[in-house]
Amino acid sequence: MDYTKLYINGEWVDSNSKEFIEVENPATREIIGRVPRANKADIDYAVKSAKEAFETWQYTDLSARISLMEALMEELYKRADDFADMIVKELGRGRDFALKTHTIPYIKDGENYIRIAKEYEFEKDMGDHIIRKEPIGVVAALTPWNYPLGQVTKKVIPAILTGNTIILKPSQNTPLVAYILADAIDKVGFPKGVFNLVTGAGGEVGNLLVEHKDVNMVTFTGSTKSGREVAQRAMKGIKRIALELGGKSPSVILRGADIELAVKRSLDSVYNNTGQTCSAYTRLLVPEDEKEKIEEVVIKMTKEYPFGDPALSPKNIGPVISERQFFKVKSYIEKGVEEGARLIYGEVPKDYDKGYYIKPVVFSDVDNNMVIAKEEIFGPVLCIIPYKDKEEAIKIANDTEYGLAATVFGPEAEAREVANKIKAGNVNVNNGRFTRNAPFGGFKESGLGREGGVFGMEEFLEIKAIFK
Repeated sequence: MDYTKLYINGEWVDSNSKEFIEVENPATREIIGRVPRANKADIDYAVKSAKEAFETWQYTDLSARISLMEALMEELYKRADDFADMIVKELGRGRDFALKTHTIPYIKDGENYIRIAKEYEFEKDMGDHIIRKEPIGVVAALTPWNYPLGQVTKKVIPAILTGNTIILKPSQNTPLVAYILADAIDKVGFPKGVFNLVTGAGGEVGNLLVEHKDVNMVTFTGSTKSGREVAQRAMKGIKRIALELGGKSPSVILRGADIELAVKRSLDSVYNNTGQTCSAYTRLLVPEDEKEKIEEVVIKMTKEYPFGDPALSPKNIGPVISERQFFKVKSYIEKGVEEGARLIYGEVPKDYDKGYYIKPVVFSDVDNNMVIAKEEIFGPVLCIIPYKDKEEAIKIANDTEYGLAATVFGPEAEAREVANKIKAGNVNVNNGRFTRNAPFGGFKESGLGREGGVFGMEEFLEIKAIFK
């Protein structure tokens, strides 16, 4: 596949800039491709194409949009192995995780959006007035590198299904997965301009899209710092914004909890994507009188996670995404030691060699006011924080600028009580697991709006009242 072009107005075109950005395999530091560094002329063309396409796409019958999207799902399943192979190369994931976690679930998400669209009331008679749900217009989707397919499909599919047109700008670290999607969209035969793919540096291309006068909505996933800047720029034009941002999610183990279950579920979230998951349960809150017992379970289980080169085993957990991320995570580990947290597993990583590998690190006796407990590290670093009683556990859980996710383990009624008091958009209780019909998104500085299910689809709709 040729990654040196942009996909605009239904065609693969050269960028006006004639400049490129190299894409690196973080497991080997080898260059695996290069994509255009789009400029203002490219963005203007993409927005113009999307705007013109919207004039007809918004009125295209829902059944026709659904038929095209069903055909796209078939194409995505055919390309599932291609997606997984690229995620191994681009993101450094093990092949099993790349297919079973990064690929198949997000194609199933697309099928779920189709089901929702078929059942959804886009127009409802309220007696003296009619409520209509209408597409917003041209959507700019800025997506991150940590889930290079999932964060794309959660925006592209509901946006297009509801009659919007879209310009996708994937992360410059993992843009190649988006090319596989664009190729599938091209093969299905969506009308020209409905979907457009542009690549480049976020601070350049992203800002041009966010501030463009003909972009009606911006949907962004990334850090809270970047999201704040996106929001400020978008609001110059009073655009609709949807933001899925950072997290520092607590896992609360209550007295009487199934400790093995609690620790395993918590560690899975922290380690399986090398800590590069916004909803990872990186703060483990434990009863102070059970701390030592839980520490032993954490250490025992941590040793079982197969960190290493994804080329050597499909089950291996690979590196962090880049040199920049490597040094960022390393600096946080050094900070934890400096702050006086007790390092009970792992070590400060030495310099990288073949790839950007960081093995898991566990700190205990962490104070919630420490930097490592406050800031999103985005690496395989766990903070164990002891608490005296349930009330203090709730206070610690909520003592954060974030509110994306949480999980609570313990006797069912008590765990539900604690879950109700935690200020987060998604809270698991014991064996509870996230389902694709549920909304995903955060309280406080973890974002605005929701992804997933009917709530995720409604982000791309305007509400109109027509009075009889």
